[in-house]
Amino acid sequence: MPELTRRYVVMAMATEGPFDPSDPDGVFVLKPWKDPAALRALVTYRDCCYPELARDLDAWIRAIEAGPVIRGDVGRRNEAYTKSALGRAVRGGAKSAGRVAATPKAKRRGKARPGTLRGKKRRR
Repeated sequence: MPELTRRYVVMAMATEGPFDPSDPDGVFVLKPWKDPAALRALVTYRDCCYPELARDLDAWIRAIEAGPVIRGDVGRRNEAYTKSALGRAVRGGAKSAGRVAATPKAKRRGKARPGTLRGKKRRR
């Protein structure tokens, strides 16, 4: 797995500190062995990266899926949500919030006004 290399050494802080979302060098550590949501994030990342890294990530994902189920505290809390989200996606029921149904504009807006063609002025 030459493309997967260690990039950071992450250590627990001696004291709790807030996470700064505006820090471009800040890291947020996901543990795909212990958290099913992190594993899904890794799968999504694999699907969106360059081919050599995708192959290495795919091997890592297969190793995680074939290994024992290990759950950390956050992983236990996320497990019920990832299973239900996965079930919705498999059944085809996953929709983004606020998504408008695919209907023609004429139906959403009502009938076209007299003297117009599909809501646009006619050329004379």
